[in-house]
Amino acid sequence: MRSIAAIPGDGIGTEVLPSAARVIDRALSNAGTSVSWTWLPWGCDHLIEHGSMMPTDGIAALSQHDAVFLGAVGRPDVPDHESLWGLLIPIRRAFDQYVNLRPVRSFPGVQTRVRIPDDAVVDMVIVRENTEGEYSELGGRFGRGTDREFAVQENVFTRTGIQRIATYAVQQAQARGGSLVSATKSNGIIHTMPFWDEVVREVVEAASPSVNLRSVLIDALAAELVQRPDRFQVIVASNLFGDILSDLAAATVGSLGLAPSANLDPEGRFPSMFEPVHGSAPDIAGKGIANPVAAIWTGAMMLEHLGLHEPATHIMSAIEASLLNPATRTADLGGTATMAESEAAILAGLPS
Repeated sequence: MRSIAAIPGDGIGTEVLPSAARVIDRALSNAGTSVSWTWLPWGCDHLIEHGSMMPTDGIAALSQHDAVFLGAVGRPDVPDHESLWGLLIPIRRAFDQYVNLRPVRSFPGVQTRVRIPDDAVVDMVIVRENTEGEYSELGGRFGRGTDREFAVQENVFTRTGIQRIATYAVQQAQARGGSLVSATKSNGIIHTMPFWDEVVREVVEAASPSVNLRSVLIDALAAELVQRPDRFQVIVASNLFGDILSDLAAATVGSLGLAPSANLDPEGRFPSMFEPVHGSAPDIAGKGIANPVAAIWTGAMMLEHLGLHEPATHIMSAIEASLLNPATRTADLGGTATMAESEAAILAGLPS
């Protein structure tokens, strides 16, 4: 039996993760199988009570599981850099989860936030480098509290890091029509971005000349995503650029309530981690109105990763059916449903 470490975390994470687990359990039960859950009360409450976001042996504990399912991290009285660097980022790096995979798609019944042709659909994946780039730990501050204070933050781009994320992106492009867009800023960032461009191009040319690679400056790419998100199949991007673009792309099709993600170690050396993109949303936490779809879709991605393809497909079909009706969509998607009503509709859509 596959074992999953579930970390609800903070804010709406404590609501949507149990909701997703209930859907996963039902889909698995209907397919004649199950998973073992280990629920871990880590996050900002743990930080306030114990001085850390997770126990000192947290990584070792997680390594005993097949996957990690995370709800959200953060609350208003804890600085974001403390919450993220105390839980989420250490897990990503300890388990070398170098691929952050973020699918973005439009759904029938949900009005896109940008105008696209009537017969067009949005269906892309953003492949984000997840362990280096702009989110390095190198740097520091000098002269704190004085008029000489300054901060230095070093970006880290390695050939190995770029090669492996580009290789994964090429595989995604081969499976999705052959189009690959690489986000860059090589006209202004003089060292790291030309290096990124060179290595991505080398990987594409060596691995699959049939893949059509297009390098686009990040500012122009952001504009293009707003204008015609339906034109994209696969985007590969550095840590910072991928983070920003995936939120932007999700907003074009509805809201971050439709934004799942996976932090993957494609080689399977360590557990991979799955988390909805939306964050802890403290402004709506505890009100029962959070959109559970991102967490439930994330759960379907986790099942796919674990080889449980049939229940994952059933969950996605149930999500699609629930989004057709405003009465079973939450308010962020133009509906009237509570979280419980949205979950109930998805559960009802699963085959028995």
